[in-house]
Amino acid sequence: MPVKLRQGGNPAPMPRKRRIRKVASDKPENGSSSIISNDFAATIAEEVISDVTDETWKKVQIARHPQRPHTLDYIKVLCPDFVELHGDRRFGDDHALVGGLAEFEGRGVMVLGQQKGRDTKENIARNFGMPTPEGYRKALRLMQQAEKFGLPLLCFIDTPGAYPGLQSEERSVAQAIAENLLVLSRLRVPIISLVIGEGGSGGALAIGLADRVLMLENSIYSVASPEASASILWRDAAKAPIAAATMKITAQDLHRFGIIDEVLPEPAGGAHTDHSATIATVREAFSRHLTTLEAGLQEGEPTAAIASMLAARYQKFRTMGVWEEEL
Repeated sequence: MPVKLRQGGNPAPMPRKRRIRKVASDKPENGSSSIISNDFAATIAEEVISDVTDETWKKVQIARHPQRPHTLDYIKVLCPDFVELHGDRRFGDDHALVGGLAEFEGRGVMVLGQQKGRDTKENIARNFGMPTPEGYRKALRLMQQAEKFGLPLLCFIDTPGAYPGLQSEERSVAQAIAENLLVLSRLRVPIISLVIGEGGSGGALAIGLADRVLMLENSIYSVASPEASASILWRDAAKAPIAAATMKITAQDLHRFGIIDEVLPEPAGGAHTDHSATIATVREAFSRHLTTLEAGLQEGEPTAAIASMLAARYQKFRTMGVWEEEL
């Protein structure tokens, strides 16, 4: 391959990936040159890893930006006649998870979503978007209502995770999440979930088991927060950026792995820079996927069509986590 020259005759610097490939393919004539090549390759690899870490952490910060549109911002525009329903009929109402009846593009729907606050006062009232057991049991009640009345379910995911406090554990938050997963896997109506900011742990998955799982371009979806993972792995929360890059929590990574179905683009700089454009993108995606799912239910005998939808939903999640080993 010819070497490109800059003005003045000096060779242009090689792209990092090409430099790594070149170093890896070099055949040193003696041991010392081998050490130099290996050190050089390690240095370039560290630079690439640093770039990936910085880019991932930037997305984490954008996903957490307080001015990003939250669940109720989407609902007010997409479903202006939204009627919020409250309480789990067991303990109380959880303001960190909202839900209710609405109309979307001429069809009745049930809408669910975690709700964060804009400032400290509102975040305290919304428990920073971390639902308690009664929040998930409220969601469970609304899921069952959606099935009873044949309403598609639209879910907005935006939480660092379920609330881990003592009272939450006393009221069996893990069991509440597990019940939701069981019901979602069998719900006989179309389900679409969208990660609009943070998708943290089982608290996100409790309304995320769906026929279509979408993510905004700068949102994240993970088994644990980067800070929690760093504390577990290295006993140092300051290494959260490294944990974030290692866990592959961005929308682009998860789409490549087949965990999610589509990445929705955001305006330049992030969703917080243009709420209207972001919500318009979500409207188009919801409408497109919902139309496809509803069309599938209209093909053939209704019972068989629903069974086919449930089988596809099961298979979608059953095939996650597949890997290949090279011997």
